[in-house]
Amino acid sequence: MYIITLNTAKFEYDIHSLVKAFYPEETVKVITPETDAFKADGYRAQAAWQGSIMLGEQEIRVALPEQKRADLHISSQAVLPGTVFLGAEYKDLLKSLLYRSLCEVTGKKLPWGNLIGIRPTKIAMQRLEEGVSDQEILNFYKEKHSVSDAKAALALDIAKRERRILSRLHYENGYSLYIGIPFCPTTCLYCSFTSYPIASFRQKVDRYIDCLIRELDFTAQACKDKILDTVYIGGGTPTTLEPVQMDRLLTALEDRLDLSHLQEFTVEAGRADSITEAKLQVLKKHGVTRISVNPQTMQQETLDFIGRRHTVEQVYEAYHLARKLGFDNINMDLILGLPGEDEAAVTDTIEKVKALSPDSLTVHSLAIKKASRLAKWIEKNDRAALKNTDETMAIAAAGAQALSMQPYYLYRQKNMAGSFENVGYAREGRYGIYNILIMEELQTIVALGAGTITKAVFDGGRIERCDCVKEVDMYMDEIDEMIERKRRLLQ
Repeated sequence: MYIITLNTAKFEYDIHSLVKAFYPEETVKVITPETDAFKADGYRAQAAWQGSIMLGEQEIRVALPEQKRADLHISSQAVLPGTVFLGAEYKDLLKSLLYRSLCEVTGKKLPWGNLIGIRPTKIAMQRLEEGVSDQEILNFYKEKHSVSDAKAALALDIAKRERRILSRLHYENGYSLYIGIPFCPTTCLYCSFTSYPIASFRQKVDRYIDCLIRELDFTAQACKDKILDTVYIGGGTPTTLEPVQMDRLLTALEDRLDLSHLQEFTVEAGRADSITEAKLQVLKKHGVTRISVNPQTMQQETLDFIGRRHTVEQVYEAYHLARKLGFDNINMDLILGLPGEDEAAVTDTIEKVKALSPDSLTVHSLAIKKASRLAKWIEKNDRAALKNTDETMAIAAAGAQALSMQPYYLYRQKNMAGSFENVGYAREGRYGIYNILIMEELQTIVALGAGTITKAVFDGGRIERCDCVKEVDMYMDEIDEMIERKRRLLQ
């Protein structure tokens, strides 16, 4: 365990995230005078010099300013006494110095440097809007945040493509819609999303759809003067719904909202063991333009281990069935860094995906969530079984390129294997518009269902959010309150 003691409650999240990125297998705790643990006997020795970070026998001293004065000591190698920095400037300096010291202590560098946010492409997007040159943007990534040349170039390339894709959306008088279906056949080992086993909740699904339709009634009224650009039905696994249930939901959507300007209609068909011809026919009948058939891996042993409960052969069957029914925009999701998978396993998966030739490919770096069963498995076993490297990322990128795909959106998560990123690749005209919107936060997204978050974008780029409770029964019992939260936000 690494204990970080700070002399004031500032920047705890940033400091914790950076140290954790270098020591992903360790427990990292940040202690401030505001936390009870700071006063406990076990921490007094660590806190003798307030602001010290102990990494093994190496000490990193960070004295945070109580007012405007900054006095930083990092391993006694960099001393900046009496320097005055305000707000973000001080925060960036702190992160830069801490990152450099961690590089010295560990002997390694991170591909994204000291960037810890989930949206690294926003830096390039904002500067492109300001008319900043490509080289200046690349220099900013490298000099300000120690980002590698390859990742800086990737971020800039994606930001340019995002701007072009989003140029036809209605920002000021438009919105997008997300509908969450929080049910799955089973819960995967790595998952921490709001999802419940359909076998236990089957008798409640119809009531859940009733609540979604009530939210659609509200949305129709609240957004009657706005243009609906995209619809995304995610989960969970939306295709855990029976065909008649999906038909009822999509019919209600069509009856209540104006879909005439819709640029994209996505349903995450998701797991192969939930996809049937009857369900796909319902999606086709209602004009769904984009679906996902998500294997995560094409290694049967891994599928069994992570609890997917379907075979590689079922993935082939579901994919070919969707093609047969006329779906011409199919995405496939993969996860790199799954337990036991090395470069050879990733290569085999990519070759099998290339043979299917989907229209887009979303490559995730495994993120270890505290609430997942994977986190508990790691506690009992060894994180060394999770292997994600530059080589595996390159294998996936080369596979996407061989399919004539280009990277079009990117995001990061905490505790990602290898401290890499998730990247969406797609052929021209097959980009997932909603995926870009959720990352770049440029348009209001109205979200319906348990565990969803509505995000309103106001003039000047100000963003406010409201959430729906995660627990399905509570969501249904308090549906009036869930709607009222959106009403207050959107007004």
